[in-house]
Amino acid sequence: MLSWTEARDKVIEIVRARKPRRRRRETASLERALGRVLAAPAVADRDSPAFARAIRDGFAVRAADTEPAPAVLAIAGEVRAGAAFSGAIGPSQAVRIMTGAPVPDGADAVVMVEHTRLEGDGRVAIERAARPGQHIVARAAEARCGDRLLEPGARIGFAELALLSQVGCSAVKVFRQPRVAVLATGDEIVPPDCQPGPFEIRDTNSACIAAQARIAGARPVPFGRAADQAETLGERVREALEAEVDVLVLSGGVSMGKYDLVEDVLRGLGAEFFFDAVAIRPGRPAVFGWCRNRPVFGLPGNPVSAMVTFELLVVPALDLLAGAGPRPLPLVQARLDAPLEEKGELTHFLPAQLGWTPAGLVARPVRWRGSGDLAGLAQSNGFLVVPPEKLSWQAGESIQALLRRDLL
Repeated sequence: MLSWTEARDKVIEIVRARKPRRRRRETASLERALGRVLAAPAVADRDSPAFARAIRDGFAVRAADTEPAPAVLAIAGEVRAGAAFSGAIGPSQAVRIMTGAPVPDGADAVVMVEHTRLEGDGRVAIERAARPGQHIVARAAEARCGDRLLEPGARIGFAELALLSQVGCSAVKVFRQPRVAVLATGDEIVPPDCQPGPFEIRDTNSACIAAQARIAGARPVPFGRAADQAETLGERVREALEAEVDVLVLSGGVSMGKYDLVEDVLRGLGAEFFFDAVAIRPGRPAVFGWCRNRPVFGLPGNPVSAMVTFELLVVPALDLLAGAGPRPLPLVQARLDAPLEEKGELTHFLPAQLGWTPAGLVARPVRWRGSGDLAGLAQSNGFLVVPPEKLSWQAGESIQALLRRDLL
């Protein structure tokens, strides 16, 4: 049985080695590019900045004219953002300048308005001597025309959107999002809009797995529910594998019970398995394999187990299939505010509420009753990561925590 880090590394190793070498590309508008993966380089179409730019409100000056301070200079005019000063600054002159405005010819420094005093009769006193280059961003200091600013494989966040806007990319070449077939199994599950019988439960995994796929930048393709019957399950799995999807994720049917049929059904369809258990709680009976040219994951049926194993194992596969590298897990260190005692030589992922205090990040374990307790989980925004080598913790100790990606 693999540790969770070994299992995650195995997923990354296999998917990286076997994923298609060429992914489909498409064009997305800038407004719809957030979270997508860039498929073509972003190239500067002009110098950035395109002119020497003031980064403070104040006065553009020749630095030599400000020594010794205070120095009184004649105000030769004004320049604002989007405009230009006609002519050049001469000896003992200053030009009032606004943040973002082009620096007039002849000036080599900007003095902040806080360090000046108007003298009347068109003069200004510079109270601090300026240094050449002070409060100025030189032309092309950020990028030169033709520079590659973003490479294919970059994930597009808000900063990248701003940069794409800066270089004139109103339409962006991106890789197609991975398509994830989502199939829930179990005789006991019914659709969310049905009234369950006395011993039935509503299907929560389909909605949750689809949401996690979307957050990861993939596109879920729902395949509904399949009963714990080999022929029926086989038909649904075959249908999913024959569809235009990149990954198959099943939930339920992966334990050791009489009606846990997922592995047998996948094996009958030619699947190759790399592991079928991970040393974690919740989520131990997680399955990863390869079937018909795509990765397949069998996640446990209990919803918290499915959520944890999706984050640990499926997300890095989706990152790679999207054309990017696997993102690091959102792990942080936090101070426990209560003692903690666990049993079993597994890594435990325990729901917790994390929050900032003057003393730093604090984690409070959430009371919950196991991997089916969604009401308890909904009170959390992360999971404490309790390693097998240290199962007993005192209040005040620093512990690792995994943030819920949907609440970052």
